[in-house]
Amino acid sequence: MISERLQSSMVRYLNKRYLSLQPTTDTYLPKPRLDMAYMLYAHIPFCERLCPYCSFNRYLFEPGRALSYFSDLRREMQMLAELGYDFESLYIGGGTPTIMPDELFATIDQARELFSIREVSCETNPNHLTDEVLDGLQGRVQRLSCGVQSFDDTLLGQMERYEKYGSGEEVFNRILAVKDRFTSFNIDMIFNFPSQTEAKLINDIAAVMESGANQVTFYPLMASPAVSKSLAATVGSVDYRREHRYYEIISEALTGGSQPEFGFSSAWTFNRIVSPKEAFNYGEKPLSAQDDLTGLYEARAPMVDEYIVNYEEYPAIGSGGLSYLDGSLFVNTFSLDEYHRAILAGQMSVSGKTDFTKLDRMRYRFMMQLFGLRLDKEQWQKDFACSVANGVPMEYLFFKTNQAFAHEDEQEITLSARGRYLMVALMREFFIGVNGVRDQARAALTKAERDLLFGD
Repeated sequence: MISERLQSSMVRYLNKRYLSLQPTTDTYLPKPRLDMAYMLYAHIPFCERLCPYCSFNRYLFEPGRALSYFSDLRREMQMLAELGYDFESLYIGGGTPTIMPDELFATIDQARELFSIREVSCETNPNHLTDEVLDGLQGRVQRLSCGVQSFDDTLLGQMERYEKYGSGEEVFNRILAVKDRFTSFNIDMIFNFPSQTEAKLINDIAAVMESGANQVTFYPLMASPAVSKSLAATVGSVDYRREHRYYEIISEALTGGSQPEFGFSSAWTFNRIVSPKEAFNYGEKPLSAQDDLTGLYEARAPMVDEYIVNYEEYPAIGSGGLSYLDGSLFVNTFSLDEYHRAILAGQMSVSGKTDFTKLDRMRYRFMMQLFGLRLDKEQWQKDFACSVANGVPMEYLFFKTNQAFAHEDEQEITLSARGRYLMVALMREFFIGVNGVRDQARAALTKAERDLLFGD
């Protein structure tokens, strides 16, 4: 798609300008604003083995180092409480957050003691879908997300996941055992691997639909320069020319027809469509005649995958965490040693930041809200004192000209099918740009930590 290639080139250019990390002397994140709702992100960077395509901050697991890290993470969480933050939502990502279950459970329990936590999302991997882990998560976590990436054994081998997590059939059977244990159970998939054929993609989609998971996220393959060599050596070079076709296959299979099984919750996340009765009972005790159903469907509906859709601003704790607050992007140190020293000194782990201009903040809002399928024009006018068309004229005209809007009135803008794919491509380039920020932060690591970070 020519419009996708033009958009991707422009985003890459803009990323170099406003995703440029600068050192900072800040030792704490900004204090919260009273009129802002925040979500808390906590990063657990440890994995038993490292995937060649992953650009997140992750280290090979060492029990002693991880035990110390969890203790530091809880202290940093306490610092946010002392700054005056409160949260209804907690998202725990990685790495592999479930790598030390008891430490994870203690961290979630502390968050519930410190803040008004109503929902917790947590990531995991297929080998941790055990009764020991699931029993501890149940009741603590409302949304569990498992990184599957593919059910195809050849692709799993190329991703170096077959040996770690088992065959596609073994992973599928583990997922079947999770059904109904959580309010929302998401599986993460990746599409457009170089050796992924349309037939393999269709088989992956079929497995998703049979798995019982009530949410699936299909990410396009994306990586930062730091892992480009390992990516090319294991899975090959990415061909973006077929990305649109693969996205169409996914969208049509999941949401097409007169009785679709899934609906869109963001441009690349899909929620299973269930009856009200099923939604009421999903992952919860069955309803009785005495239950008040008012508002219950909304409360038990599957949670959205990307926290940045529902929360524009969010502080992050943990090594490698990224916070977006008061128009600035803050990056926590990627060094585990520096992280530990900062916490011991009574400081948070901020090591760099980049300040967004008003135009940058409007571009960010435009991208994130449309990625979530709806841009609120009234809130935009209130926050920026201008219209969307006047605030981001280049982006608005590009989407308008390319028939990306399905509906526009005084209140909102929603996306067409063409617009959803443009948002997928836009977010792919944005996250590659964010991975570039991570690369900048990694550049300061010692050789010993870089070896630990990148494994063999």
